[in-house]
Amino acid sequence: MSDVSDASNVFIKICGLRTAHDVEVAVAAGADAVGFVFAPGSPRTVDAATARELAGHVPDGVLTVGVFRGQSVAEVRRFAEESGVRGVQLHGEEGPEDFAALRAEGRTLLRATARHVKACGEYGEDLLLLDAPDPGSGKPWNWGSVEFTAPEGRWLLAGGLRPDNVAEALAVTGAWGVDVSSGVESERGVKSPDLIRAFIAAARGAGPAA
Repeated sequence: MSDVSDASNVFIKICGLRTAHDVEVAVAAGADAVGFVFAPGSPRTVDAATARELAGHVPDGVLTVGVFRGQSVAEVRRFAEESGVRGVQLHGEEGPEDFAALRAEGRTLLRATARHVKACGEYGEDLLLLDAPDPGSGKPWNWGSVEFTAPEGRWLLAGGLRPDNVAEALAVTGAWGVDVSSGVESERGVKSPDLIRAFIAAARGAGPAA
């Protein structure tokens, strides 16, 4: 992955995919990564076998990511190995030692947090995901606030993004990438192919990032 200098190169992750059709739509529309939720209690949760089957529709150039929340390192490692995902995204109170324990050849580590972080890589992660204070709610950051400080390095903005606001979010924050789940759904947990396409098109056409 290279640094982003304009919106056409923005890294785009479509998360919470549960069907082969949605995966194929996201890949065809130009997503750089697709996420499969392994965290319990979500309407988007899939098991390892389903994720492995879905990942079979993903070409090598698109990153497959398993999303975890508050799960043990042993459970994360097991799901990652059984599903074959090439990326692991952790939401929770994991520390640098957990990221070190999950480091493996060819695996991309993503750290998701709702806290202000100075820079990507502080915990040994490859990518930082800055989520809204209430993850999964569809409520965005107030990214236009003077209190919002963009991290340094490779970071993805998440939380409340939709096709109609992603261009503004990129222009205001200068984010290296974006992550979306509920913002491309027709109802909770059900992805809309049209919204996936519209989101990716809007992000690619946003113009140079600030």
